[in-house]
Amino acid sequence: MGNRYLVNILKFAGLVLLQVLLLDNILLFGYVNPYVYILFLIMLPTTINRSRLLVVAFFRGLCIDIFNNTGGVHAASTLIISFIRPFLLKLSFGLSYDYNTLNLTKTDFKSLLVYISMMVFIHHTFLFILEYYSFTHLKLILKNIALSFLLTEIFIIILIKLFNYK
Repeated sequence: MGNRYLVNILKFAGLVLLQVLLLDNILLFGYVNPYVYILFLIMLPTTINRSRLLVVAFFRGLCIDIFNNTGGVHAASTLIISFIRPFLLKLSFGLSYDYNTLNLTKTDFKSLLVYISMMVFIHHTFLFILEYYSFTHLKLILKNIALSFLLTEIFIIILIKLFNYK
């Protein structure tokens, strides 16, 4: 039991450090970077208590906001995806989630990819809408969502394949 908590703490800290020290310095086309820190929330066990999930998500986003001085947009975006996570799990995995038999590390890749894609897309949509806070820049918001989504998706798949995220 204690070992599982230690592993999750190390994953939490490792992904925050990876994000703020390395990935936030990657600016493709001058403004697009991957946000792989949400991988921690995506791959948390499906049996986690919902209130604990929301607290973890808030602190996950707050850590990124503190390092990036972004005023809470990451915390709000991670809270949103954590709040709708059970619905997305049910949508992606169906009965496996309903009967608590779902293990994300042992699911088929197609269902996992659908789940990850929905989580990343929703996170990025809210993140960039909150960041720009104006629909006068709609074209730029959509471009950021699309390019960051693709880059984040590629990085998350690489990380899952590299570390087999178990």
